[in-house]
Amino acid sequence: MTAAILSCRDLSKDFGPTPALRGVDLVVHPGELVAITGPSGSGKSTLLHCLAGIQRPDQGEVVYRGARIDDLGTNDRTLLRRREFGFVFQFGELVPELTAVENVALPLLLDGAPRVVAFDRGREWLERLDIAEQADRVPSELSGGQCQRVAVARSLIHEPAVLFADEPTGALDSLAAEALLELLVDLGERSDLTLLIVTHDPRVAAYGQREIVIRDGRSTTPSAPA
Repeated sequence: MTAAILSCRDLSKDFGPTPALRGVDLVVHPGELVAITGPSGSGKSTLLHCLAGIQRPDQGEVVYRGARIDDLGTNDRTLLRRREFGFVFQFGELVPELTAVENVALPLLLDGAPRVVAFDRGREWLERLDIAEQADRVPSELSGGQCQRVAVARSLIHEPAVLFADEPTGALDSLAAEALLELLVDLGERSDLTLLIVTHDPRVAAYGQREIVIRDGRSTTPSAPA
């Protein structure tokens, strides 16, 4: 087994008097597709946010490529997310005033890429995801499945090592959800992309190579494959 790309040890996080995570351990290897499941309020989204450096844990450590990231400053964690991680959320979280290609190009523009380069790369990714014909439409003119494909293109334009997806199919019908999941699996297999998908849907979890179940802030399954 190759060295872990991402791991956490004894991860705990409270929101006021309410514990969200209670000593979670997890090891993820490059190219894995890991489904993080559990009922609503179990702490699975909080775990994802701590692993991605969006939130800091109250206790424990998060390690990415052999280096701790939970103790990084705000600016360093922002740069890490912008350059190493990709994110897809339940409702896409697209900027409503921007066209599809503008939404996709946004991460490169924020990182200082020339406008022409960012837009060319954005159109390339829309083409790869079979949605190039919608490049100049705003989100309100797209279907839910199309919006999620734009969100996936945006999350991958900077070629991240890890893609975090938080209930990415929650707002989609079954056909659009299946198409999106097959797309993510295919992208992972072709690019050795590491995928962590939070879901409460067993049909989504079935696409994972491994399932981590979170209940009451604790993992009830092994933290690493045998």
